[in-house]
Amino acid sequence: MTGAAVAFHLATGHKADAVDITIFEPRAEIGRGLAYDTRDPVHRINVPATRMSILPGDPEHFSRWMETTGSVADDEAAFRADGNVFPRRGIFGNYVLSNLQPLLASGAVRHICAAVTGVEKRHDQWHVTDTTGQTLVADILVIAATHPAPVAPRSLRRLAEHPRYVADPTAPNALAPIRADDRVLVVGNGLTSADVIASLKRCGHSGSITALSRRGLRSRGHATFAQEPFSDFLDHPATSASEILYRVRAAIREAQAEGQTWHAVLDQLRSQGGGIWKHLPLEARRRIVRHLRPYWDVHRFRIAPQVEDVLDAEAAAGRLDILAAGIVDVSTDGDIIDVTIKRRGKNGVEVRQFDAVAVTTGPAHGNVLQSQQWLRQLGDHGFLHLDPTGLGLSCNEQSNAIDADGKTEPRLFIAGPLARGHFGELMGFPQVAEHALLVADSIAANL
Repeated sequence: MTGAAVAFHLATGHKADAVDITIFEPRAEIGRGLAYDTRDPVHRINVPATRMSILPGDPEHFSRWMETTGSVADDEAAFRADGNVFPRRGIFGNYVLSNLQPLLASGAVRHICAAVTGVEKRHDQWHVTDTTGQTLVADILVIAATHPAPVAPRSLRRLAEHPRYVADPTAPNALAPIRADDRVLVVGNGLTSADVIASLKRCGHSGSITALSRRGLRSRGHATFAQEPFSDFLDHPATSASEILYRVRAAIREAQAEGQTWHAVLDQLRSQGGGIWKHLPLEARRRIVRHLRPYWDVHRFRIAPQVEDVLDAEAAAGRLDILAAGIVDVSTDGDIIDVTIKRRGKNGVEVRQFDAVAVTTGPAHGNVLQSQQWLRQLGDHGFLHLDPTGLGLSCNEQSNAIDADGKTEPRLFIAGPLARGHFGELMGFPQVAEHALLVADSIAANL
């Protein structure tokens, strides 16, 4: 998805004639990425369609495309009472692909349907080898890799051979082994957890589900009425984590006094996130990641109302239990999984039995250099370095990679979520599209 957005802006920019653009993507179609390469009808975009666009300056571009193509005409559930539209995620993937198709047809963008296996730098050029054994020579390399797969808690790794242990629920048919009446443990409480629960329900699952995370925080829903972003966090920007927390809490109180909700404050915090992050010293950034990130994630990354309805119904029926706890130990008795947990703030442990376990702990950005062979290769040769916040790879304001010695690699770029250690807020597609435009402009400026 990120690579498609960068390619789109390069191929439609003022230096389009000066570049030959090639995308390595093992999927048959580009533009869907991990999140939008789904046909599950319960998987919805998590923000209103009017905020999803490949063109940052035209936020309603996707909405107009849906109206023109009739993509949601047969999906009554997409339309909410407040006027917002939350289509299926696959529809958004279709939209991004539709913007790339003319560029692919004209040859402005070339798609190599293969995965990258190795990258070497020779004489200021990048030699990129793929799974077919072919090598492409490039002057400029953009790393727009997908999120690293989640890393399961160490105690769960002994379940690797269990028939109903789902280490990566985003893999095709990952949930298929789970039976209708299985007692399911979902490790994690974020957006992927919500997707898993909704998908299980769609497939007829009627057993109990326990969703467990350290703080027991479930992703929040959207406001029930339209609100404008509230407050201004760039007026004398905060320089510490505690100051940000104080100002956010104060802004929420002010918003509530004026009849608004916390959503308006968090929307402003999100929109100004890059500027806020820029003013924070490294230690403050680390404290935010260590202590405040879980709270930010559940308020920032809200679930689609259709998915929220499913979770609310399952909780009301007593089939969904949200726990704030940690996993102490895991053992098996045949196919039965015994999980020893310790609840947050309580002494002692308890043992619960499950038939299936799904890991939804989110991308392991701190593990990115070990996630793929070619990234490990670039890291081993010093071209890539982990961002000191643990949020991806080090880069500068132009998104050039910063190597292990602190030097900039002018022909190596980091695009998308892997750059958020420097830019702050880069997980949602609206921010990814803005960053893709920045990367494209940075490349064009050096041609």
